[in-house]
Amino acid sequence: MVADSPSQSEGAPPEIIAAVDLGSNSFHMIVGELRHGQLAILDRIRETVRLAEGLSAGGDISPDARARALDCLSRFGERLRDVQAGNVRAAGTSTIRRAREDTTFMAEAEAALGHPIEIISGLEEARLIYNGVTHSMPPADGPRLVMDVGGGSTELILGEGPEPHALESLHMGCVSMTERFFPGGRITRDGFMRARTAAQLELRPVKAFFRETDGAQAIGTSGTIRSTESVARALGLTDGGLTLGIVDQLIERVLEADTVEELSLEGLSERRAQVWPGGLSIVAELLHVLKIDALQVSEGALREGLLYDLLGRLQHEDARERTVRAMMSRYQVDMRQAKRVARTAAELYAQVKDEWGFSSSIAGKVLDWAARLHEIGLDISHDGYQRHGAYIAEHADMPGFPRAEQRFLAVLIGGHRHSIEQNEFDGLPASWRDTGLRLLLILRLAVLLNRSRKAALRTPVRLRADGRGLVVSIDANWLAENPLTIADLEREREFHAEVGYLLDFQ
Repeated sequence: MVADSPSQSEGAPPEIIAAVDLGSNSFHMIVGELRHGQLAILDRIRETVRLAEGLSAGGDISPDARARALDCLSRFGERLRDVQAGNVRAAGTSTIRRAREDTTFMAEAEAALGHPIEIISGLEEARLIYNGVTHSMPPADGPRLVMDVGGGSTELILGEGPEPHALESLHMGCVSMTERFFPGGRITRDGFMRARTAAQLELRPVKAFFRETDGAQAIGTSGTIRSTESVARALGLTDGGLTLGIVDQLIERVLEADTVEELSLEGLSERRAQVWPGGLSIVAELLHVLKIDALQVSEGALREGLLYDLLGRLQHEDARERTVRAMMSRYQVDMRQAKRVARTAAELYAQVKDEWGFSSSIAGKVLDWAARLHEIGLDISHDGYQRHGAYIAEHADMPGFPRAEQRFLAVLIGGHRHSIEQNEFDGLPASWRDTGLRLLLILRLAVLLNRSRKAALRTPVRLRADGRGLVVSIDANWLAENPLTIADLEREREFHAEVGYLLDFQ
């Protein structure tokens, strides 16, 4: 259903924001309008693309699945242009995580949508799902256990209030389980038995933790669980929510059909029927293994989580900022030195921003985060601490950060001292590589200029950029008080030259 055009208030036009969820089975888009600081939902669009069905073992997406996905994103992009969405956050989940990165699919997908697409980790997906659920349900006392059965993965989150405390992403989803245990769409009792056994095995490593939380309110969300409740309602099995007994009855009804093509139940769409047997097996074992007596169902899910996370960023409540502060504390970062380096980096960045074409807002943010976190590796060892820091930044659980941004951060942290390994930038999206190298050069200068670790209001340095050249102008009195800086700059000039940049100073 397409919503009416957004209302226009007197004065400034309303701000339109949107979130796009590129799931393994379906793509979703939600559009909202900020009215007096509050979010009003204008439109929701969902299309089944069955991307996971088209993913090969080698990570290639089939031409048919690729075409379905790009056609869908083109329609989403058209809608976003129609409503003049000012801020859009798009995220790819399980199937896109497993797709080969050296194909042109992501570039074509971003072009079709008209906006960048983040590839988020399973744990970040879980965090955003919890965010969507908590914003879509009334507040409740006590812990909540949230579960989401997607096309390629299943997320479990245990939290209380707005904060998730434990997150898991399991490699099982309705599409993958249906393909594996109901080949050719054939429905058999043996298929259900084997699918449920496989789900039990996936849940075994985490079951003790998630089922031993007394009094947790169990909440399910997204297509598989919501469709299951919809069918149960239509058949008169529930007035709301799900139990293991209800799901077992639904499995018996499914077994009355020989194939998914013959599967016809009130409340079950044809497109959902194609992947429902595998999803139903997962839901049954979630209730069984985690000993859930009753499962409530929420309308909120990943797309709502993306939207509210974006809203938080716009209202200066960025989850990434909280993560950076937490990591600084966890790894015992010298806060004063981090602040000095970040301040110098910001000053240098501002001086060359226009000449080097830093037009994306993420560039300045990543530089600031890298400057504040550049010494996290010291908590492990001083020897090669930049490498330790890079490893932490790339592999740690960092709520709010999509995978590409974590990798970007890791490259900057790992390259802030000694030689510059230009091949490290190959793992970044192509559009970020030149920007990333230039940000690294700025970060290296900021670290170098604060090597003395002395407190100062500002570093008396000017930086000019001209293509692949940099000129550093330093106050003579300051330089006299920091004699090692000249030697450091001479060595830094050699490192710049190795990656094709000319550094001069005066």
